[in-house]
Amino acid sequence: MKYKNILVTGGAGFIGSNFIHYIIKKYPETKIINLDALTYAGNLENLKEIENNENYKFIQGDICNEALVDKIVKENKIDLIVHFAAESHVDRSVLDSKDFIKTNVEGTRVLLDVALKNGKIRFHHVSTDEVFGHLGGNDKPFDELTSYNPRSPYSASKAASDHLVRAYFYTHQLPITISNCSNNYGPYQFPEKIIPLFTTNLMEGKKIPIYGTGEAVRDWIYVDDHNRGVMMIIEKGKIGETYCLGADGEKTNLEITGKILEFMGKGEDQIEYVADRKGHDLRYGINASKIKNELGWEPEIEFEDGLKKTIEWYENNQTWWKNIKSGEYQEYYKKQYQ
Repeated sequence: MKYKNILVTGGAGFIGSNFIHYIIKKYPETKIINLDALTYAGNLENLKEIENNENYKFIQGDICNEALVDKIVKENKIDLIVHFAAESHVDRSVLDSKDFIKTNVEGTRVLLDVALKNGKIRFHHVSTDEVFGHLGGNDKPFDELTSYNPRSPYSASKAASDHLVRAYFYTHQLPITISNCSNNYGPYQFPEKIIPLFTTNLMEGKKIPIYGTGEAVRDWIYVDDHNRGVMMIIEKGKIGETYCLGADGEKTNLEITGKILEFMGKGEDQIEYVADRKGHDLRYGINASKIKNELGWEPEIEFEDGLKKTIEWYENNQTWWKNIKSGEYQEYYKKQYQ
């Protein structure tokens, strides 16, 4: 890989930490700086096995701190920024949107300005399919030409950041690419999300809560397939372009639930139906033809295989998720980094 010194923002989160593991395995000579604020979803346990790697360094900090970001970029001769850092949980954005606007919009602006003034550093922005709104049952899946139509404070803040990144390309010729991805699943996912929540609840003997009737549809992709796509875009993608990433994995929440129950040997009596989320989008789906045709990317993990691997990971790493559910992981790292 031509990039030698990478700044990964949000690298202690679910997708970001998996990306760092992927880079260290595939490009062991590449140096990685992980900048993460360690908010509730950031967990350095995700990276414990590589924390002493000589080519990896963690820095606790806020991407909105422009002086800090600029210092990191200069001191480490950063030549690629991969921007994962984001407030990302829709339910939390419904309750209070200010952190989403601050991190997802202002934080992105800071990173873009630092990239710009330090020699137009290559910049990849990781985004979501939720910026496109939602689909009816018979609508064509989202693609790169779909109009933006965000429907939650979270997706609105991500849409704003996408527009900002694109504007820096057109206004300043900053070398950017953007990826809009469907729902990820896999190891290290924070257990507020559906698959790890349901899996860990069942291990604890608790019911699994399904919004409404469970008919909401999401398009699922295994996290390693997503991160391979991100690297392919960085290495081979056209500057200024957006690429949609999805694995043709549309499933209703009820279908997901049925598979988890089946794989864990549980019955439907474990389901508890709860009031639906405010403004709950009906369906997301991704048409990934562009990245497949232009860059040769294909998902490698079938959904059922990925789901089995994910459930096995949570079964084999119970200390990891129990510390999260109890809040112990936050107390430990607060003491270390305060």
